[in-house]
Amino acid sequence: MYNNVGSQPGVGMPTASPQPGPFGNTLYGASSGLIRGGLGAYGEKILGSSSEYVQSNISRYFSDPQYYFQVNDQYVRNKLKVVLFPFLHRGHWTRITEPVGGRLSYKPPIYDINAPDLYIPFMAFGTYVVLAGFSLGLQGKFSPEALNWLFIKGLLGWFMQVALLKVSLLSLGGGEAPLLDMVAYGGYAFTGLCLAVLGRIIFSYSYYFLMPWTCICMGVFLVKTMKRVLFAEVRSSDTSKHHYLLIFIALAQFPLFTWLGNVTVNWLI
Repeated sequence: MYNNVGSQPGVGMPTASPQPGPFGNTLYGASSGLIRGGLGAYGEKILGSSSEYVQSNISRYFSDPQYYFQVNDQYVRNKLKVVLFPFLHRGHWTRITEPVGGRLSYKPPIYDINAPDLYIPFMAFGTYVVLAGFSLGLQGKFSPEALNWLFIKGLLGWFMQVALLKVSLLSLGGGEAPLLDMVAYGGYAFTGLCLAVLGRIIFSYSYYFLMPWTCICMGVFLVKTMKRVLFAEVRSSDTSKHHYLLIFIALAQFPLFTWLGNVTVNWLI
């Protein structure tokens, strides 16, 4: 017998899912390919431009960190003499340049006594914290909290010194000097601070002679350096403003050194 049930659509037989037409497949493949390709190119462009932006800003504001650690024993000895006794420096204060890749570049510290480095500032900062902690121990006021405060205090003083130099440049229309140059010049203050704190440990009254001396020496060093090295990039013609700012930088060393040289922390005891 002939079964009419099988001939009825949707009864007893599975229905096939509708297949898209050839134009649908073509449009789907083309659109997905365009989307993937467009997103890929757009993402590559974003990542590429971001990478170039980061690299350009790092090279502009941070320069090459390895440059600042190319030192030797002779450089360290001579640099300490220049920082602690700038009056005895008979040579020039300008940095030495050399052609590298078709443009002028500064020679590293190992070849130029006037080049900034970060080895001496970091070593001096660590020595300052150790000497300050030792001084507190002699006073019977040492504690981990006091040492932490001295560490933070030193970093804050370093930051204020760098900010002073950077703001001075910006106020004259400059500011193209690498940030690590500012960090290095500001960190040299801890060499004089170490000398003053060590003098207080050995003979307490020597502190009152060493502290003003180190302030004056640091002021002279920064004035010579900023005038000959950094302000050469400034296009301002107001020389009187230059002089006022240089004097202000030199005078600012006295309150800064006095604050950092005071290693007593009575408020913690």
